[in-house]
Amino acid sequence: MKYLTIKSARMPAIGFGTWSLRGWRGRRAIDRALGLGYRHIDTAQLYENEADIGRALRSSGVDRGDVFLVTKLHRENLGADAVRRSTDESLRKLATDYVDLLLIHWPNSTIPLAETLEAMARLREARKARFIGVCNFGSRPLAEAVEMYHADLLCDQIEYHPFLSQNYVRDAARRLGMIIVAYSPLARGRVDSDPTIQAIAAKYGKTPAQVALRWLIEQHDVAAIPKARSAAHAAENLAVFDFTLAAEDRAAIDGLGQARNRIQERESDMPEWDPA
Repeated sequence: MKYLTIKSARMPAIGFGTWSLRGWRGRRAIDRALGLGYRHIDTAQLYENEADIGRALRSSGVDRGDVFLVTKLHRENLGADAVRRSTDESLRKLATDYVDLLLIHWPNSTIPLAETLEAMARLREARKARFIGVCNFGSRPLAEAVEMYHADLLCDQIEYHPFLSQNYVRDAARRLGMIIVAYSPLARGRVDSDPTIQAIAAKYGKTPAQVALRWLIEQHDVAAIPKARSAAHAAENLAVFDFTLAAEDRAAIDGLGQARNRIQERESDMPEWDPA
């Protein structure tokens, strides 16, 4: 496993995304992921599976300190009181005293960003969150959070895959000393049918999904959190540390990205997405 080390954090470069994984199927998928060696588990209040993840972690036998556990505040829970209350509820469901990373899931302009960030900083001081960060922030609000409100943010979690250029926000995160965490890194399966990625995969004896993940984690301070319902796909997504893409192959994948190739619509009234 490759680890990203920044601000005293040690984040596995490949994590396990859990959106839509809930109930006994979710618990089974998470237990299987932990058994395969995943040590970066990503959830959210919105996913309604924190309790399932808590049960899977308890039954796995994996030491809590070995798991980089992430959850996200619902956009309606960004007021100071709601941040504290909902985080305590998340910790109860996750059966842990702390999360490694607490994120704003979506920005909400009706609640002052400074209020949310201050409440999150207090949770960090109380050791209920080791690090804090954001999701779905473009370059402008990301810079505002750090430069105007002096927030000590670990990462921005954004949709990022070979078909979606994220140059603006990626460059902003690098300038601000932050990690990018890529969600939907396989473009919900689209990478499997792309001719360019298929040809590169054949060259390395890898799958298109593995090539796409490798393309992401070879970038400076970029992690990825693919979701996998099957054991085969979960194992496949971890098997990306035994090859390196040639410069010409990276360039070919770089050329696939455009600003319009978004899967996730914006669930926010904050500034629009960055251009390509």
